[in-house]
This record gives sequence, C-alpha cells and structure tokens, in this order.
Amino acid sequence: MSTVAPLPPPSERLMALDVFRGITIAGMLLVNNPGSWGAIYPPLEHAPWNGWTPTDLIFPFFLFIVGVTTHLSLSKRDPNTLTLKIIRRGLLIVLAGLLLNAFPFFWWGKMAGIPDPTFLQRVLWRAQHLRFMGVLQRIGIAYIAAGLLTLRTTVRQQIAIIAALLLGYWFVMTLVPVPGTGTIGYFLLDQPEKTLAAWSDRLILGTNHIWASTKTWDPEGPLSTIPAIATAMLGIFAGRWLTDKRRPILDRIVGLYGAGCLGMVAGELWSWVFPINKNLWTSSYVLFTAGFACVMLATCLWILDIHQIRGWAKPFVVYGVNPLVAFVGSGIMARCIDSLFKITVDGKKTSLHQASFDAFFAPYFPDKFASLLWGLAFVTFWLGILWLLHRRNIIVKL
Repeated sequence: MSTVAPLPPPSERLMALDVFRGITIAGMLLVNNPGSWGAIYPPLEHAPWNGWTPTDLIFPFFLFIVGVTTHLSLSKRDPNTLTLKIIRRGLLIVLAGLLLNAFPFFWWGKMAGIPDPTFLQRVLWRAQHLRFMGVLQRIGIAYIAAGLLTLRTTVRQQIAIIAALLLGYWFVMTLVPVPGTGTIGYFLLDQPEKTLAAWSDRLILGTNHIWASTKTWDPEGPLSTIPAIATAMLGIFAGRWLTDKRRPILDRIVGLYGAGCLGMVAGELWSWVFPINKNLWTSSYVLFTAGFACVMLATCLWILDIHQIRGWAKPFVVYGVNPLVAFVGSGIMARCIDSLFKITVDGKKTSLHQASFDAFFAPYFPDKFASLLWGLAFVTFWLGILWLLHRRNIIVKL
C-alpha cells in the first residue's frame, strides 16, 4: 500500500502557496517596522551591499510567487482576452505603489528656503520630489512583462528569454563603460553610486525622484528591474511544474527541491564574477533567490500536503490571501505613526512609534530584543485586521 498522500484537489493545493506568500508578507512587515532602526538583529537587516541575509530573500520570494500565481491565472482563461487584463492589472499595481509613495500627498517636514510654506507649496514640493519607483512598481512592471512574454511563447522560447535577460544584464552591468568614470562597470560594482544602474537611475528618473535614503541610486531602479522580470518568469515555470497533473504530487515536490538546489548552487557559482546583490538585482541573485523560493515552496507543500500538518499555518493563510491590504495598509500606518501623528512627551514632540516603543518595550528588554518585540506586535496587529477581513471573506485584488 502506498504511503504517499493522494493528490489533493486544486483548491487545497493552493494552501501551500498562500502559506508561503503569508510567511513572505509577514516577514516583510517585520523587517520594515522594527521598534528602533538603531537596534536590529543582523538577520533582520539587508546586507550592506554584496551578499545576502534572510531579509534580502523577502522581495524576490514575493515576486517569484507573483509568477506562480500568474501561471495559475493564465492557464484558466482564454489567451485572446488576457493581454489587456494583464496590462490593466499591472498598471493598477504600479499606480498603487505611486499613491503609497505619495501619501499623504503633501510634505510634512521642513522645506529649504521656505520658512513658513503654505499647504499648496507642500503639495507641490511633494509632487516634485515623488519617488517614482518602489516595490509595487517593480512588481507591476515585472508582472506585465512576464505575463505578456509567457502568453504566446513556447517553453523553449521562454527559457531563451530568461537566459537573454540574465546574461544580457550581466554583460551590460560589467562590460559597458559607465559614463563619467572612464572604466567598465565590472570595476565599479562595489561602488553603489557609480554603477551603470545608478547612472541610469539618475538619467531616467532624475535625482529628485530617486529613493531619498540614497539620493544617487534607487534599489528598484529601471535597469535593475529588467532581471526582476526573470524572477517572475521563473515563478511561472514553477507554477507550470506544480500544476502538471501527469505526475504525482510527491514527484513534483521532489523536482521542485532539486531545481531549487541547482538554482542556489548556480547562483553561488555565478556570484564569483557577478556578486549576489539585492540592490542591483544581479543575475546571480535571481538564480539564487528563485532556487531558494523553490525549496521553501516545496517545503510548504511537503508539510501541508504530504504530511497534512496544518494547524500552524492558519495565521499565514490569513496574511497570504490579502497581501495587498497588508502591504499598502501597513505602509500607510507606518508613515502615519512615524512622521505624521505626534504627541507631546516630557515637553517634546514625539512620534507615536517612538512613544510606544519608549513606553512599553525599551525600558523592559535589551535594545535589539525590544525592537524585535515591537515589530512582532506590529505584525500581530495587522494579523488581527486581516483575520477580521478573512472571517468576512473580504479579499482585495486588483
């Protein structure tokens, strides 16, 4: 008698994907919202430049999942009706990212040369310094490109496209001379503001519309978005493999594990000449993180569908079915409690974030542990909101 669980129905198999997506979104909220940016455990910080930490896996994991779900949606619909739907959905995701960047649609801080600005001046300044790119913008662009490139191409053509994206990006970033430097990109990969990607960010976006934390380059810039398309397309390949009912579920899980391990090894080997780097979204980073995502998704499938161990998964399902609400809502809340809403503490204006951290966490725990606990409280707060939506079967999609 076989000891392997029978193939679960299609609706059940999606639970592993929701759980993986939920783990990813909850992790994103945790690393984006520490109690104090000055006290963070190293695994919850991004790598300074080259290399990776668990935090650097979160964004590519989510983009990989977008690819998996793209295959699921494309396989259920008439290809003749999908082009406009893909473009519309992708543009709505980009618009959501722009609106999140713009919120609250006026500048709340000081303005150089204007000691007492009017509200209209604050609105205009915000528009003149709006960051054009971001997480949702990259997801929307990669979704459109991956969806359209997959819609009417064969598997062989898709493999060729992924290879062209990754190899082409490698050649461009390393062999093309960077204007104003007098040398090729390979020798500048360890200088964030001098890479070809940074130069193209300033050329295409303008310095007023780049990530304010750097001012000279954008971690989601236009050039580094090109290899991100390959991340989404690799997710589409994983989705195609997982939904192939000609193979038993265990064979598919084993295949996903194997492909994931090969991808991680290939990425590590490539990193010897093109370092793993999240901010540049290097080709080695694409292979390594897509391989890691395969291993994580296969693990979720093995635990949930083969061994039917599901009691732990409910909170992550709740996060996974409403990722847009979690990401956008938490981003708006973070800006409110960090920058907009302030209270007076000991005669000094203090953000709600800082006040709550100082009152309930900092006095009772070591610095980094207190910061982690505040972040976990933030994640738990949003779990409560998402749970209420889940109970009412409210799922927000674009």
